[in-house]
Amino acid sequence: MRFTYTKQEKLKKRKLLKELFENGKARTVFPIRMIYLKKEHLGDFPIQASVSVSKRNFKRAVDRNRIKRLMREAYRLNKHFLYENLEDKYIIMFIYLSKKEESFPYIEKKFKQLMQSFLDKINE
Repeated sequence: MRFTYTKQEKLKKRKLLKELFENGKARTVFPIRMIYLKKEHLGDFPIQASVSVSKRNFKRAVDRNRIKRLMREAYRLNKHFLYENLEDKYIIMFIYLSKKEESFPYIEKKFKQLMQSFLDKINE
């Protein structure tokens, strides 16, 4: 598997984002919340994902962008856990909840825990 995060894997469509927030379910492993929805989409990949950091918690764009970059990297390196265990297509939004910036190893560890929690929930 290639560890990439291509344009087709990114969740961008307003209609899908709106539906995700209206009908999606959530899992949280602090400092990251995952909102997910089982949904057919046009991409070739089983998941379309997006990341978000609150402007309320991080006023400076440079801080928000850094955290988003760390979250995308953690997702990119660990998405194979999800791809290997999913049959259906999902749309997912990752939201950073903490008010302070964490290190990459910490964020990556929390991503792994969150993905495992998600897989446990959908495989019940």
